[in-house]
Amino acid sequence: MIMVLVVEDDLVAAEAHRQYVERVAGFTVAGVVHSGAEALRFCERHTVDLVLLDFYLPDTHGLAVCRALRASGSAADVIAVTSARDLAVVKTAVSAGVVQYLLKPFTFASLREKLERYAQFRQSAGQASDQTDVDRALATLRTPSHQGLPKGMSEHTLNAIAGALRAEPEGLPAGAAASATGVSRVTARRYLEYLADTGLAAREPRYGQVGRPEVWYRALT
Repeated sequence: MIMVLVVEDDLVAAEAHRQYVERVAGFTVAGVVHSGAEALRFCERHTVDLVLLDFYLPDTHGLAVCRALRASGSAADVIAVTSARDLAVVKTAVSAGVVQYLLKPFTFASLREKLERYAQFRQSAGQASDQTDVDRALATLRTPSHQGLPKGMSEHTLNAIAGALRAEPEGLPAGAAASATGVSRVTARRYLEYLADTGLAAREPRYGQVGRPEVWYRALT
């Protein structure tokens, strides 16, 4: 069983990630923490094979956690779970020992594939007899994903909707998200509902002067 530590400062997202990991055969959640300091303490005291690590933590950056883990002699591998899309950050993350990089927002299928590839890597890495075996083991981590969003949804539109949501800390309704991204209100609502269902946004009914309450959405990550 591969022991996973979930590191995520947002409580709702942390619970969603925990549930995702527990749904993948061969993996179990060793613990859930919400800061870099907690992550380092947990790894010192418990067996952890893999850290599912958010990069934007309240007390430090995820890269600092990666470096501290290596400096402490921890053998735990890291999958970065973050909204950071700066390629310089990605490059630095790889040099700091990150084995996989998963961008938010993501689906359960995307995380499952990363975890399954990691499990394959662990299994094959201990059996290498020549360069071909080593290359094959590393390829299990680097092969591009073929699993995506639900049918009819695009990553480009999802990123646009998620970006519009993050730009409004107080949240926004589907109509405003549609106006900000150039899609229809129906499409915007579908993507916002997806973000809410995956634990990356919260639904908040807001009451106006007349009529039924309007649903607003607020980014959680």
